[in-house]
Amino acid sequence: MGYKTNKTGQDQGSVLDRYLFISITGGVYGILFLLFPDRISTALWSSGRILLSIIPPLFLVFILMVLLNLFLKPSQVVRFLGKKAGARGVLLSAAAGIISAGPIYAWYPLLKEVKQRGAGNRAIAVFLGNRAVKPFLLPIMLSYFGWIYVIFLTFFVILGSVGVAYLLDVLCRDEI
Repeated sequence: MGYKTNKTGQDQGSVLDRYLFISITGGVYGILFLLFPDRISTALWSSGRILLSIIPPLFLVFILMVLLNLFLKPSQVVRFLGKKAGARGVLLSAAAGIISAGPIYAWYPLLKEVKQRGAGNRAIAVFLGNRAVKPFLLPIMLSYFGWIYVIFLTFFVILGSVGVAYLLDVLCRDEI
């Protein structure tokens, strides 16, 4: 916010913040390693396992971003997911959110790219809201909670995501 951009179009502030965060985190780990080597070793191994577990979804998102850049033009994004996409855009966003897999933070770069290409706040909010509906978990939910509960929960999650998306669209006109 208010930072100048460099030749590549990145905010200089965000680049500086990134290096500052990495430096502070590394420094804290270094100091704590001197004080508590066993605990910090465990924390580093845990962090490494988490990093290895997020590499596949991040790779998938990277591939999707490459395909998006190759085959999808901004005018198409605006047509399918833009502010005037209507019910078709909401349904497409809901379906994409339901079938998406992996950790949510792995999708943020792709959603940012889609937003920059012209997708509206509503489409992104519907996508994020519908990430809670997972078809592969439905059989497990059915065995624990029964048909009626699962059907109503799924219906209200989808309906709620659409309601929140429309409210967000009204409240955040061109701010996001």
